[in-house]
Amino acid sequence: MMAALAKAISRATRTNVDVETLKVLVIFSGAGLLLSLVAAMIYGQAANAALF
Repeated sequence: MMAALAKAISRATRTNVDVETLKVLVIFSGAGLLLSLVAAMIYGQAANAALF
């Protein structure tokens, strides 16, 4: 699946995309999304408590 995704990105952007590079990008993007969701949940509750 990653190879097919890398091939599709390579064709769309006309640049050479390596599968390993794509894996690292997906891992860091997922980790950033997870951290931002956790921060939003923590600070969202704090802001909610401050309003009421």
